[in-house]
Amino acid sequence: MPLLQGYSKDTISKNIATEMKEGNKPQKQAVAIALSKARESKKKEKK
Repeated sequence: MPLLQGYSKDTISKNIATEMKEGNKPQKQAVAIALSKARESKKKEKK
């Protein structure tokens, strides 16, 4: 399942849960991926 676009706290927490559940990734790695995706979404919005 692809990660959600956006940078709200709710979206970030859902992306963390998705990464941990589907990717069997440790929590710290899932958080890093979710925050990276949020930064990317925010950067795209500003353009």
